Amino acid sequence: MELSDEMLKEISYVKISTYRTKVMKSLDGDVKIPTAIAKDSGIMTNHISKVLSELKAHELVECINPEVRKGRLYRHTDKGEQVVKNLE
Repeated sequence: MELSDEMLKEISYVKISTYRTKVMKSLDGDVKIPTAIAKDSGIMTNHISKVLSELKAHELVECINPEVRKGRLYRHTDKGEQVVKNLE
């Protein structure tokens, strides 16, 4: 399958940051709260929210309950799933 230039840019955007890569892999096929992502990926919790907002800005992850302050749930968007499949 041929990847679009846009998709290649997103894959490279994630790959250039180990944090972004780890967060994307941690969410693979899953819905998680930031603390679980932090535990999974070995990244300190205070960095997770920054990484998540970067990935959200690129429409790679989404928050499915943005109205709550604690226990927000994150998952990949369709675009994010495409990216994570091509990270290997």
